[in-house]
Amino acid sequence: MASPLSASAFLDALRDEGLTVVEVGDWRHHNRNHKGPWGPVHGVMIHHTATEGAARTVELCRKGYTGLPGPLCHGVITKDGTVHLVGHGRANHAGLGDDDVLRAVIGEKALPHDNEANTDGNRHFYGFECENLGDGQDPWPPAQLAAMEKAAAALCRRHGWTERSVIGHLEWQPGKVDPRGFTMAWLRERIRDRLK
Repeated sequence: MASPLSASAFLDALRDEGLTVVEVGDWRHHNRNHKGPWGPVHGVMIHHTATEGAARTVELCRKGYTGLPGPLCHGVITKDGTVHLVGHGRANHAGLGDDDVLRAVIGEKALPHDNEANTDGNRHFYGFECENLGDGQDPWPPAQLAAMEKAAAALCRRHGWTERSVIGHLEWQPGKVDPRGFTMAWLRERIRDRLK
């Protein structure tokens, strides 16, 4: 069980890992905390945005859209590897997912297949939306993949978690396909090596 990092500690963790970070608006106080608690946090969730264009993507993730208000994550990782901070606190990114998956993340065990949506993930996960069309064809530039690895590793390092605390949206909620274009097992291997 872990309390979420403060906004300053979150920012420091990312910068200490060597990331380029842009603070967007009043991100430190932009959240959905009025809808429920944030924390305890147990892991990091990776998404793709199904959008293109850095500025448009960051704005969408900050503001949200009709039916799903922002922030839609804590950080947006654009194709150039920059992390744009858009929120701190509860964010609309994970939605309902599988309680068995959450237990596996907490225990840092192999993930079971997600087959139900009965647990509030927005409460328990940091979220990074990564700019990509999500069609399996849009490339993932090396700088962006490195930033995803570093961002997840930064939070794992601060909380004392292993790479098993990092999951994809597709591993949490039935029917989700993101991130698409690489496997989470591959990304977790990179995170594991970074944490050594």
